[in-house]
Amino acid sequence: MSLQLLSPLRWIRVLLSLTIVACVSLICYDVFGVNATTAGFAYLLSVLGIAASWGLLEALVASAAAAGCYSFFFLPPIGRLVISDPQNWLAMVTFVVTALVASHLSDRAKKEAKDARERERESRLLYSFSRATLLSDTRSSVGFETASNLASIFELSAVYLYNADAGEIFRAGPEVLPGIDTPLLEAGKGGFIPPRDESDVLITSIRNGDRCIGSLAAKGLLLSAEALDALLNLVAIAFEHVRTQQAANRAEAARQSEEFKSTLLDAVAHEFKTPLTSIKAASSSILTDVTEAGPHVRELAAIINDGADRLNLLVTDAVRMAQMDANHMQLERRAIPAGEFVRRVLDVFEGRWEDRQIDFDIPDNLPLIAADPDLASMAFRQVIDNALKYSSPGTPLRIAAEANGSAVKIHVRDYGPGIAEPEQKRIFERFYRQPGIKEQVPGSGLGLYVAREIIRAHGGDLWAESAPGSGADFCMMLPKSPEASQA
Repeated sequence: MSLQLLSPLRWIRVLLSLTIVACVSLICYDVFGVNATTAGFAYLLSVLGIAASWGLLEALVASAAAAGCYSFFFLPPIGRLVISDPQNWLAMVTFVVTALVASHLSDRAKKEAKDARERERESRLLYSFSRATLLSDTRSSVGFETASNLASIFELSAVYLYNADAGEIFRAGPEVLPGIDTPLLEAGKGGFIPPRDESDVLITSIRNGDRCIGSLAAKGLLLSAEALDALLNLVAIAFEHVRTQQAANRAEAARQSEEFKSTLLDAVAHEFKTPLTSIKAASSSILTDVTEAGPHVRELAAIINDGADRLNLLVTDAVRMAQMDANHMQLERRAIPAGEFVRRVLDVFEGRWEDRQIDFDIPDNLPLIAADPDLASMAFRQVIDNALKYSSPGTPLRIAAEANGSAVKIHVRDYGPGIAEPEQKRIFERFYRQPGIKEQVPGSGLGLYVAREIIRAHGGDLWAESAPGSGADFCMMLPKSPEASQA
C-alpha cells in the first residue's frame, strides 16, 4: 500500500503505535527498570494489542519500533543498536516473528468478522427484497415495484430495470443516469455490455436458465458475487411470476368467455326452438289432420317437417358443443344396445344418402354399450357427416359394427381421396382443416375434434386409418356396459 493513499486516521494510528512503544520503553527502562525478558513480553503484548485494535500496518510499524527499542535499551551493549550475543539475536528474531504472526492472525480474524457482518447484511437485504417481491400486487406494474423495492431496500441512488418480454424500462431512485438505455438494452439481449466511466454503476443481464429475460443497471449496489447472483435470480422470479399470473388471468378470462358463450348460445337455442316447435307442430298437423290437402301441399309439408327436425338437431348439437368447450359436459350414461344405437343415428341420415350405395354390416347380437345417448349420437353423426362431405358424390359408404374385447368398434368407411399419414392426427385438432380441401368444402374444423372429445370422455377413442387414394376408415370405440359383461 502506498503511503500517499493512507487516510489521516491511518496516519494518526501509526503515530499512536509509535507513541505506545515509546511509553512501554520509558516505563520498563526508566520507571521500573525491568529485565530484558519482562520488557520483551511487554513489547509483545503492546504489539498484539495494536494488531487486534487497528490492523496489520500499525502492528508492523510497532513491531519494528519495539525491536529497535528492545535492542537499544535491554540487549547488550546497552545504548547501542548493536547486538553482540548470538542468543540475543535469536531472541530478537523470535520476538519480531512472533509479533508479525500474531499481527497477521489478528488482522485475518478482523477481516473474517467483517466479512461475516457483510454476509449477514446481504442476507437481511435479500430477505427483505424477496418478501417485498412476493407481497407485491401483480395487478400493478411489477417492473416499477421491483425497481422501487431495489432502490429503497438497498439504498441505491439510481435503478434501471429492463423487462425483455414486455419491452419496457422501469426507473427508480432520485438520480438519473444519462445514456444508460443503450447498454441496458444490449445487456437485456444478452449482448456485449459497454464499459462506463462511473465505477459504481453496475450493468448486468437477468437470466432465467439459459434465456435472457432482462437487465439491471444500479448505482451504488455493493454486493458480493454470490449475493448479486441471488438478487438477479429474485428479480427473474418476479418477472416469471407476473408472466405466469398474466397467463392465468388470460386463461380465466377465456374460461369466463366460454361460459358466457355457452350461456348466450343456450338463450339463442331456446329462442330458436320456440318457433321450431311451432313449425314442427304445424307441418305435422298438415300431414296428419288435413286430409283434403293436395299431394303438392303434403310434399311441401313433409319437406318443412324434415327441415324442422334437422334444424332442431343442429341447434341441440351447437349447444352441446358450446357446453363442452366451456367444460360443462356431463355424461348421463345408460346401457344401450349397440345395434339400436347405430340404427337410430343412421335413421337421421335416411334422406341424405342420395344416390350413394350404403353397405351396412350391423349384427343383431351386439352387446350393450355404456354411453350418453345424446352425446354419443352427436359424435357418431359428426363422423358420418364428415364422410358424406369429404367423399365424392356417388361413391359408396360402408358402416359396420363389431364387438371388440371390452368395447364395441364402429367403422365408417368412405372411398374418397384418402388422408395422408401426417394429416391423420391433425384432422382431429381444433379448427384444423386439410390444405386444398377447406376451399372446396365449407366447415369450421370442429366436427371431428368435438366427436373425439366426446368419445374419449366416455372412455373410448376415435381415430382414422387411411392411405391416399384408397379412402378413409374412421374407427370409433365405445366401452361395453357392465350389464353386458354380467350377461
